[in-house]
Amino acid sequence: MLSQIIAVTGVNIRSMRQRIGSSTVAVVGIAGVVLVFVAVLSIAEGVAATMKSSGDPNTAMILRSGSDTEMTSGMLGDHVNVIKDAPGIARDAGGRPLASPELFVIVDHPLKRGGSAANVPLRGITPEAFKVHERVKIIQGRNIEFGKNEIIAGKAAARQFAGLDVGASLKWGENTWQLVGIFEDGGSVSESELWCDVKILQPAYRRGNSYQSVYAKLASPDSFQQLKDSLTTNPQLTVSAIRAPEYYAQQTLTLQGIIKTIGGIIAILMGVGAIFGAVNTMYTAVASRTREIATLRALGFGSVPVVVSVLAEAALLSLVGGLIGGAIAWAAFDGYQTATMNFQSFSQIAFAFAVTPKLLGMALVYALMMGLVGGLLPAIRAARLPVVTALREL
Repeated sequence: MLSQIIAVTGVNIRSMRQRIGSSTVAVVGIAGVVLVFVAVLSIAEGVAATMKSSGDPNTAMILRSGSDTEMTSGMLGDHVNVIKDAPGIARDAGGRPLASPELFVIVDHPLKRGGSAANVPLRGITPEAFKVHERVKIIQGRNIEFGKNEIIAGKAAARQFAGLDVGASLKWGENTWQLVGIFEDGGSVSESELWCDVKILQPAYRRGNSYQSVYAKLASPDSFQQLKDSLTTNPQLTVSAIRAPEYYAQQTLTLQGIIKTIGGIIAILMGVGAIFGAVNTMYTAVASRTREIATLRALGFGSVPVVVSVLAEAALLSLVGGLIGGAIAWAAFDGYQTATMNFQSFSQIAFAFAVTPKLLGMALVYALMMGLVGGLLPAIRAARLPVVTALREL
């Protein structure tokens, strides 16, 4: 049987040139589905990659108990002082705790593309922030001078939002701000933010002496539990602690779920159309080879080799379509920079589409499934076609 399968499949594939028109239709249809499938899901992959690069495992985030984002958190300055004295927090050479209390607000600012208003995160920081967020590096202009109405912008924010150039004057809250520098942070989500002096930001938005989170450098990788236990058992505080990477991983679960759901629905709807295209193509292939199939059956070839040969042609066409669609998606979208709304923080997040090997592998598997499903009915028809009837056809 194996030798029959190889022989019949070889003949079938070599004769594909005679059906180049219908074969091309099937390839193009499947390539289109794969292109859309990869393009949509590469958004979720890009967001996930941005979040994965955010947060240091040796950094803890302290939020108000019950808060799942910085936007819903809040704590007074007195509470921040208590947090800084907690055991488990690293200290610098002078004995000062490496803890950064921060304020997070949203400002309206237009995108470069289209000019529509977007929610841009503006983060108030203290000088300790640059000791806690160690990867932050000024790549253009200079750092802010604390005590002045100055801001620095992440490079992703500067790329996506209009007017964020060094030297620009910007009006937010009750203040006019001067943009003095651009920073990078290893591709993390903070590159979508603007940073300024928290003591200037608090009165500008009438926040008093309040903060929304504290980023704390851990004394050692094992000191997180010590810090967490100390904070959660302190009757003066009502806070929770989480490692920074875990916090950021949770921040886009809703967004990724929406994107993957939409991508799945689109892929299924388009996949149905591609399957019909494959069915039509394979029925055409079977019809054009009716006499050939009947002759093989008359010579003693079984029905299984015939079925396998038809499915092999469908699989080959689908894989070619999948490879073409995946290649176009990779060339067109991988690394493409854009921004979207993070529905958990209600702010824009800038990211790059990520066409990953895992995503391309999933797309090829999906393409193969479409081809096999599309070729199944024609393959069964070819195998069941009576030999005498087939020999009488054209």
